Amino acid sequence: MQDTIVAISTPPGEGAIGIVRISGTDALSIINKIFRTKLGEPVRITPRKVHLGNITDPATGIPLDEVLVTFMKAPNSYTTQDVIEINCHGGPIVLKNVLDLITTCGARIAAPGEFTLRAFLGGRIDLAQAEAVMDVIRSRTDRACRVALSQLKGELSELIDRLREDLLDFILQLEVRMDFCEDDVAPLDADFKNKRVKEIINEIDKILASFEKGKIFREGLRTCIAGPPNVGKSTLLNTLLGKERAIVTHLPGTTRDSIEETINLKGIPLVLIDTAGIRKSNDLVENIGIKRTMEEAENADVVILVLDASIPEVPDLAEMIGFAAPEKTMLVLNKTDLGVNYPRRFLEGIFPAERLSLIHISEPTRLLSISYAVFCLK
Repeated sequence: MQDTIVAISTPPGEGAIGIVRISGTDALSIINKIFRTKLGEPVRITPRKVHLGNITDPATGIPLDEVLVTFMKAPNSYTTQDVIEINCHGGPIVLKNVLDLITTCGARIAAPGEFTLRAFLGGRIDLAQAEAVMDVIRSRTDRACRVALSQLKGELSELIDRLREDLLDFILQLEVRMDFCEDDVAPLDADFKNKRVKEIINEIDKILASFEKGKIFREGLRTCIAGPPNVGKSTLLNTLLGKERAIVTHLPGTTRDSIEETINLKGIPLVLIDTAGIRKSNDLVENIGIKRTMEEAENADVVILVLDASIPEVPDLAEMIGFAAPEKTMLVLNKTDLGVNYPRRFLEGIFPAERLSLIHISEPTRLLSISYAVFCLK
């Protein structure tokens, strides 16, 4: 917390504006060394005002860029320290030159997340809010962003604080009756104690249950599209994405590596993973792809198992779909326009009757029902 740190706060690449941020006790003195008017005179920097001028190398007197500088005085800043924000032109060379100049004046490059760490250590935000900062930045849907913003505002922290106060109050009541049992303190009713404990446990369970929901919003619902070769897995991926992402041919084994893309499903990031067709093969590269398919299916939240509806028997089908956990697997019968002859009796032996809800598809326009089914499944 004693060092003065600096970092580029905008994403890499070209842009209209790039921001360099300085935080620490020496932030103001550093900017006073390098910030000048167009006439080369020092700029009197006051808090919460935007100042126009040039970042100038004091050794050579050469301006590096025309910028806007804002000063936020401690403790009224994000990190609770003195913070300087420099709005430069968004070219990577300009930003690098300004960053290098600031480091030569005494600042060091900030570690990843160090500005937020200082905000946490300074007491401006708590740990839950600090974690929510990255969730807001990485949000891939509007709903995910709203969930992260609610945590950033402190809603989760308030819930935990309230639960903590309830627990302390309940413990206090118990301790009072233990310490003053010989006095005229009435004992707690057993039914009241049991009811209160159950209420507290239910509140804790709700918080724990919200973790899975938050995890899906943060990381997306990983959905593995798996099945034998040439059943239409890549076509399904392309149709759900609305673009030709995966190569599609009539030849089995076209897809040899996993392809991952994300779509927005009712506000939930749905991470679609197209995988290599599962079959026995002597091809080394294809076998590596099949092994990855097994791994993706094992780690996925949902598995879309695609089968060819027109084929009554598939050799080694039991071995091929043994990786698919029934509780997270959705069965899809493709190519139903060629006839429906799939081995239902065999599937009933693997998947419980309540899970054997097959989705029949053939034309691309009908594939949209799959996205809704994935949503319902989870």
